[in-house]
Amino acid sequence: MHASIIIADDHPLILKGLNDFLKEKNYNIIGSAENGRDAYNLIETHQPEIAILDIRMPHLTGLEIAKKCFDNNLPTKIVLITFEKDEETYYEAKALNIFGYVLKEFALVEIEQCISSVLKNTPYFSPELISHLEIKEVPKELEELTPTEKEVLKHIAQNKTAKEIGELMFISNRTVEKHKSNIIKKLDITPFQNSLLIWAKENQEFLT
Repeated sequence: MHASIIIADDHPLILKGLNDFLKEKNYNIIGSAENGRDAYNLIETHQPEIAILDIRMPHLTGLEIAKKCFDNNLPTKIVLITFEKDEETYYEAKALNIFGYVLKEFALVEIEQCISSVLKNTPYFSPELISHLEIKEVPKELEELTPTEKEVLKHIAQNKTAKEIGELMFISNRTVEKHKSNIIKKLDITPFQNSLLIWAKENQEFLT
C-alpha cells in the first residue's frame, strides 16, 4: 500500500499533471486543493503521510501551511514544489522541518525519488537547487565525533601542531595522536600525508 498523499497547487494543469502521474504510479492520493486554505483543511482532516504543496498559493502559501502544521504538531511531512531557487526560501523551509523541496521543472522526474526518500524519514532537496545555491551541507560524519575530537579537529584546521594542541588542551602528544587516528577512522578519511589537515580546512566552517 502506497503512502497517503494530498497535493495542492493553484495551477490546475500542474495539479492535474501531478495527480494523474502519481495515481498512475498507484500512489494513494486522498485529496487535492487549488489554494492554501483548502490544502491545510485537508491536511488537518486526513493527516496524510505526505502533503505536496506549491509554495505560492492564494490564502496560505506552502511555507505558511508548513508553519501551521509545525505549530500544531501535525505528523504530515511537507514537500514543497516550486520554481523558486532563492536561498532565503530554502533556509526558511529547512527551519520548518520541511521534508522535501522539488523544483517544478524536474517535478515528474524527481517526485517519486522524493516520496520514497521522505517515507524513509530522509529529507529530499532537489540536487539542482543545492548546486544552484552552492549549499554545503554539514558532513554527517561530524556527528560521530566527541566534543574533544571536534576541538582537536578545530585546532588542526588552524594549522596547530600536535604539540601545540596538547598544550592548549592540557593533554599529552600521545593522546592528541590517538584522537587524530580516531577522527580519521570516524570521518572515513583515507590516511595519507596531511589528509586530516586537508579535510579540516575544507570543512572549517562547520567546526565552530
